[in-house]
Amino acid sequence: MTPNPNPNQAARTDPAPDPRPVVLRGAEAAASAVEPLRAILAELIRDGAALGWVNPPDLAEVRDLLGGLAEAQRSGDAALRFAYMGEELLGFGYWRRYTRPTHRPNADLEKLAVALPAHGRGIGRLLTRALLDDARAAAVEILTLDARGDNVGALRLYRSLGFVEYGRLHDFVAVGARRYDKYFYSIDLRAPVA
Repeated sequence: MTPNPNPNQAARTDPAPDPRPVVLRGAEAAASAVEPLRAILAELIRDGAALGWVNPPDLAEVRDLLGGLAEAQRSGDAALRFAYMGEELLGFGYWRRYTRPTHRPNADLEKLAVALPAHGRGIGRLLTRALLDDARAAAVEILTLDARGDNVGALRLYRSLGFVEYGRLHDFVAVGARRYDKYFYSIDLRAPVA
């Protein structure tokens, strides 16, 4: 409990920091992550998260996604990362190379998702930095991403890591009757890291 310097205010209790470190795992964790990731995605999507799904994916779709990404990672065409605390999955993210031959030097950060209880703990930043490192190691020249306009926290995170906006489509994303802008960001990985 933190000391209360103002006796007229109620005392504030801050949770003790968790002493266990967050561990990042790669594609080797894909098979064991299917069910916990499906649960995380279902909760996020029901909460309105901007992940590209209107309804939560089923287990088969998550299994196919992770299996395809693990295979693409082995050939250098993707990077897949998971964040764990102990055995608890906290989030995941991935990028994939573009398939068009003239775009192959580049990749797109397609998804980044963090479990609701882990929001605000730096997990998204940790995953994104790892994916940026993976992209540099794979000689990706430009990493792109797109995000829904109301995903303010994600947009702030990406800008803080050096991504710059290169375009926007107004009222492009449809969720029922609601419309959101779609923002496009990129980071040039050919430039030396400052």
